[in-house]
Amino acid sequence: MAEADLTVVTGNPNKAKEVAAFFGDQVNVAHVKLDLPEYRDNDVGKIAALKAEAAYEAVGRPVIVDDTGFYIAALNGFPGAYAAYVLDTIGMDGILKLMSGVSDRSAYFETAIAYKSGDVERLFRGRVDGLITESARGDGGFGYDPIFEVEGRTFAEILIEEKSKISHRGLALLAFSDWFRYEHGF
Repeated sequence: MAEADLTVVTGNPNKAKEVAAFFGDQVNVAHVKLDLPEYRDNDVGKIAALKAEAAYEAVGRPVIVDDTGFYIAALNGFPGAYAAYVLDTIGMDGILKLMSGVSDRSAYFETAIAYKSGDVERLFRGRVDGLITESARGDGGFGYDPIFEVEGRTFAEILIEEKSKISHRGLALLAFSDWFRYEHGF
């Protein structure tokens, strides 16, 4: 029997499955797809918090939402919180063109998970540092995974089970689940 309920608000049902896997049968995890406003800010934490507020107002029960940014040092943090838009417009090839001839290839992903239930609002962040590759590698993953390298392998070259333990989203989800378990006594 579930000891707590949680609604994951996302357009990606796999994210809800990932949350459910973290909790097993201790938490009843539901998935709701909502059209939330597209908030703009350079901080993914602020965006996630605003989305959580809107989601909670819409569903009326405890929710989590997330937002992710991709930050490239040599491009002054671009694309940052606008990573999805940039991927849709110039794609990985556009990022690789922007990085052509650039020696500083450092970058990081950051995910913010926002929780909202009544007056309780919490934010959890996960960050993973890596490098932009010279070309796409690997046939797994999604988004920027083929051009983002961590410890010699791109996210697209890492099995999903391993990636979920070391990724920005996995780290944020781990921090959230630790807090949520503590708050609910399990």
